[in-house]
Amino acid sequence: MFAGCGTALVTPFRSDLSLDEDALRRLIRWQVESGIHFLVPCGTTGESPTLSKKEHLRVVEITLEEAKGKVPVVAGAGGYNTQEVASLARELEAMEVDGLLSVTPYYNRPTPQGLYQHYKMIAAATRLPIIVYNVPSRTGTNIAPATLAQLASIDNIIGVKEASGSISQMAQIFQVVPRTFAVLSGDDAVTLPLMALGGVGLISVASNEAPAEMADLCSACLQGDFARARELHRRYHSLMEINFIETSPGPVKAALAMMGRIEPYYRLPIVPPQPESRVKIEKVLAEIGLVTPVAASVN
Repeated sequence: MFAGCGTALVTPFRSDLSLDEDALRRLIRWQVESGIHFLVPCGTTGESPTLSKKEHLRVVEITLEEAKGKVPVVAGAGGYNTQEVASLARELEAMEVDGLLSVTPYYNRPTPQGLYQHYKMIAAATRLPIIVYNVPSRTGTNIAPATLAQLASIDNIIGVKEASGSISQMAQIFQVVPRTFAVLSGDDAVTLPLMALGGVGLISVASNEAPAEMADLCSACLQGDFARARELHRRYHSLMEINFIETSPGPVKAALAMMGRIEPYYRLPIVPPQPESRVKIEKVLAEIGLVTPVAASVN
């Protein structure tokens, strides 16, 4: 169900910083029409820590309405407060999402046993399949392969979004988890090597801007067509990198605004990219044909 490319959806806002529901619906429809394999609303790319619970559930509701069962919806449900995450998981299950993506607790840097107990409590609160999200550069906590192997023994913890940045750690993961455990890249730029090792896909930032192309890259890897995958990776590598020229999701939202997909509004502490970064983003988008330089400079 969660193989291929899933988009870590941005959350569009209006100038008054309210949810831009119309822009969100258009973005989701475009994603589905472009052949994306699944959708991930209200992850950290969706600025979930800045959303109220009501807004969080509303974004998921809209995603389900627009996906219309054509693609799975994996809703974000992670954070520092274990009981609060477990409660949110129950509510998302009642909405009939297909799965959950749960980022590790940030700041408090739990021990391996703390991580295990955190996810065990969330898993006990829901029957939904759970993908744990390991992104130590953003949370301060790394899920070591041994801990991940322990988590994989819990029936409904079925995969990991792996963004440790360590190819060696990724290779080790495949040695310790069951073959049925879904290992997904959490970093566009290392999708190809991770899938060559045995990964089943990607939860992507770049697919916000290039859903068809990132879906094609993952499909090529799954089919063993690594010549095609390398071609796509080389073409879109600059996009993968430019999305992190400043703190994400600042650059990807700026790019989508340049493409006319959303308005360029953010909730603090995310701010618009600096002018020099915007010039670089515009240049990359123009080089790969996602915008014309004139269209990009208007936004």
